[in-house]
Amino acid sequence: MKQLVLACLACAGLGIPAGAAAQNLVVANARIIVGNGTVIESGTVVVRNGRIASVGAATAAPAGARQIDGRGLTLMPGLIDGHRHIIAGNADQWLNTQATQRMQEFLEAGYTTLLAGGGPAEGNLELKRRIDSGQLKGPRVIPAAAVNLNMGTPEQARAELRRLVALGIKFIGEEAINPKPPTPTQLENLKAIVDESKKAGALVMVHAVSPQAMLAAVAAGVPLLVHTPHFGWLTDEDARKVAAAGVLNLSCLAFGVPVFDVFNHDNVPTFRDGKKWPDEIIDGEGRGREAGYKAVNARTLWDNGVVFGFGTDTGYLPVKGLAQELKALNLMLSMKDIMKVMGANTAAFVQMGGEIGTLEPGKLADIVAFPANPLDGYWNMLNATLVVKGGEVLVDKRGAKPLDSARGRR
Repeated sequence: MKQLVLACLACAGLGIPAGAAAQNLVVANARIIVGNGTVIESGTVVVRNGRIASVGAATAAPAGARQIDGRGLTLMPGLIDGHRHIIAGNADQWLNTQATQRMQEFLEAGYTTLLAGGGPAEGNLELKRRIDSGQLKGPRVIPAAAVNLNMGTPEQARAELRRLVALGIKFIGEEAINPKPPTPTQLENLKAIVDESKKAGALVMVHAVSPQAMLAAVAAGVPLLVHTPHFGWLTDEDARKVAAAGVLNLSCLAFGVPVFDVFNHDNVPTFRDGKKWPDEIIDGEGRGREAGYKAVNARTLWDNGVVFGFGTDTGYLPVKGLAQELKALNLMLSMKDIMKVMGANTAAFVQMGGEIGTLEPGKLADIVAFPANPLDGYWNMLNATLVVKGGEVLVDKRGAKPLDSARGRR
């Protein structure tokens, strides 16, 4: 069973391609949630060659820029999932029969970047290639693969890490480790991978499912944690150790929260894999108390200064996964805080803080627009109207006759 799930390696430098379809674009008259704490009630975003040129007051538009009237819309940075299970089953079959529809679902939910939560190395790399080349429309994908920490020697773990990094994998995960302190084999392999990752220019990421597992990972030098612990309570002292080590953390708070209307439509609660809730939660303690651990531990980490990002760790429909995670986050964090979690913090976690996560000049033009203000409630983030990735408009649901000019003409 997956308990403290391991190990992702993020190669430095994601090699972001210059999108062939990147546009010059102007979105005017919109509320703008910049993502750095600033909200502009009515302003303009100007995009030049796929990057944000200006935000706020209208400036000279690039020649031939597409004009969009954003009146009534709220703009915010494109959504990022820091740990999402993407490819299911046979990778070749999935790529050939499901990829187009699945990627469109992510776009329509507002996602512009996904960090794959493990999965087949070659499949994730091929998905990235198809999207980067324009063969397939979809969010930016950061690939992943697995290193087995439960068997073999530290040298074998090091060799597998080097092999996967050489393939071009950006993150490598995930293998199960015990929820309490890791076994000697697991801990030796973990330490070896952390050491090797520094030589390879990679980052190790761990699923810490208990306070003991989290502190063991931090002590081993792990810089990234996928989610809050769901077996036991963190103390302020524990959280301060995580913060002092500079470790970044994702949410995945909805692990133990009952799911409705995903695996059935009979108002019957399930776990996130469709099994009975709470009886069949992975290694559950009973009555779904994991949901309580995760939420309270999230607030403990936040209050003690841990950089906390957004990740769902799910494999079901993107909008449903988004709603489930936002519902859990909003138990403990304000919508103002959630904007930071979903933007700048998650961008930092996926090693793209200088490129995405806020709507600021110089950054990639990743933008999602909603017809209502997300700051008024997370439910206003569940109906994306306009989605822009790297300056390219990939989703436009403004109506059968979309507005084509800043003056609102149809």
